[in-house]
Amino acid sequence: MARRIVPAFLVLLLVIVHVQLWFGRGSIGAVATLQQKLDAQIAANVQSQQANGRLENEVRDLKEGLEMVEEKARSELGMVKPNEIFVNISK
Repeated sequence: MARRIVPAFLVLLLVIVHVQLWFGRGSIGAVATLQQKLDAQIAANVQSQQANGRLENEVRDLKEGLEMVEEKARSELGMVKPNEIFVNISK
């Protein structure tokens, strides 16, 4: 009887470990899901950092020179200097 209890107990422990490995907290599937979420967040962070860099450059340009202000006013607001002729080409 004692000879059968020890192997049965060890097999039971092995089954419990495998259940935890495949279905429990920190299982292989859960880790893979978290890794996918982490990869997506890293990609979103990289895009946000690039957008922030572009905005920083634009703010620096706006602070340093009037050329950028004039360019934005011309393109977005249709600014025309005195003695200039505005030509609008429609496609």
